Amino acid sequence: MVLELAGNTARDNKKTRIIPRHIQLVVRNDEELSKLLGSVTIANGGVLPNIHQNLLPKKSAIKEKDESGYASQEF
Repeated sequence: MVLELAGNTARDNKKTRIIPRHIQLVVRNDEELSKLLGSVTIANGGVLPNIHQNLLPKKSAIKEKDESGYASQEF
């Protein structure tokens, strides 16, 4: 199961070989595997891509654009 999912992840990333990064992505994105391997460190696995919600721009700021297409700088 893990190799099949890792192979799919490798294919999604346009790679022909499964590397530890692909295994890490599979394990951490699957609820049961993450629970089973929660205390395991995968060497060269990296971390899951994640941006904290507070760091993302607010939706109201995106809608407030002037004619030039840039967000307003008024405070």
